[in-house]
Amino acid sequence: MKKYLLLFVGLGALIAFMRLVVLPLVLEVVASDTFLVESKDEAQTNSISTPLTAIAFDHCNSYIKSELGDKVTVSFPDKPLKAWGFGNYQYIIHSEFTVAGNASNPKTYACRITYDNGDDQEGIADFKNWTIDGLTGLDGL
Repeated sequence: MKKYLLLFVGLGALIAFMRLVVLPLVLEVVASDTFLVESKDEAQTNSISTPLTAIAFDHCNSYIKSELGDKVTVSFPDKPLKAWGFGNYQYIIHSEFTVAGNASNPKTYACRITYDNGDDQEGIADFKNWTIDGLTGLDGL
């Protein structure tokens, strides 16, 4: 009986600590500007088509060509199927490509890419200023 009483008192103290100390601290951090990133590039909820997404699409295509090497010949459409901007110059490009000799079965890919120089648009065409954060759709090639 004494064990159960100690268990319930400990559990109650833990819940009180969470509600009175931890939760207010977490809410204060969330309400602050601690994780706010100031940028001219705002997030979009729908698929977008901008000059930046076109450049990101080109860079993703170049990266895919370099990953596949010279042994595989691929072709890409003129524009992506969809492109989303997450703000702070982060994009997801969803598109497709065809492998030479298998044009009837296009492969789709998703590429997450980030422009590293933020609001400084001077080096936007240079691939060195971009980072590929993730790529899917190259399996089996």
